[in-house]
Amino acid sequence: MRTFLLLALALVMTACASSQVAPTAVAPTSTVVVTSEADWEQLNPARGDRSPQAATLWGDRNGPGPSGFLVRFVDGFSSPPHIHNVSYRGMVIKGLIHNDDPNADEVWMPRGSFWTQPKGGAHVTAAKGNNTLAYIEIEEGPYLVLPVEKAFDSQDKPINVHESNIVWTDQPGMSAFANGSKVALLWGNPLDDQPSGTLVKLPAGFSGTMRSHGSSFRAVVIQGRPKHRVQGKTDVQTMEPGSYFSSKGESAHQVSSEAGRECVIYVRTEGKFDIIPAQPEN
Repeated sequence: MRTFLLLALALVMTACASSQVAPTAVAPTSTVVVTSEADWEQLNPARGDRSPQAATLWGDRNGPGPSGFLVRFVDGFSSPPHIHNVSYRGMVIKGLIHNDDPNADEVWMPRGSFWTQPKGGAHVTAAKGNNTLAYIEIEEGPYLVLPVEKAFDSQDKPINVHESNIVWTDQPGMSAFANGSKVALLWGNPLDDQPSGTLVKLPAGFSGTMRSHGSSFRAVVIQGRPKHRVQGKTDVQTMEPGSYFSSKGESAHQVSSEAGRECVIYVRTEGKFDIIPAQPEN
């Protein structure tokens, strides 16, 4: 049975620290995928119509290297015990998901919950709710579903983190959070150039910039309907939950949340990033 863990942001998040930085560079490359335009296919074709649906956001889960994709479940979905050849991380976007040892009691994770599934570990996955949606991320493909008879011990432990157990910090005294934006570190270290994952919570009515200083920036909307525009471009898009935006190199994404509704965004970076509120007009 997994233990629910409290997530604390123990690092001094200079990655999201000061607005006293060099002028913003226009993103050399950028990608936007809105949920309504996602290209869906069977996650596990061997199961036919009983398979969840998957939509790639970045990378190729069927090839080598890292990738990120959406998975959509029908209400009442329950998988047989199985394993994967690779480890993965998951974020619940809509509905309820249970992911655990085949003999564990059902514990349902709502929107905003985070879990990890080590490679080789036998588990079941179940879903409640219409069009339950999750974001899945792997570091090395291909992503395969294999029978439980092939289970093996990777030495890693699975983690389930219920949304209510995620610890947010506003890092008092840091100007980037002067208007109430908060972060929660999920994995890795955003202060170095290696991949890391962070949840960002933007308050209702937020307007500002998410600025990347590393080699890559990837973001998936978990909650809310923020508006997004790549700096230097004119197109403004409303990002439904599950929508994705990314860039490479020094880049900036202008985002705003609706009045009366905060938004939560999962951010995967290779390098530092800032959250800079817009300056009030005089």
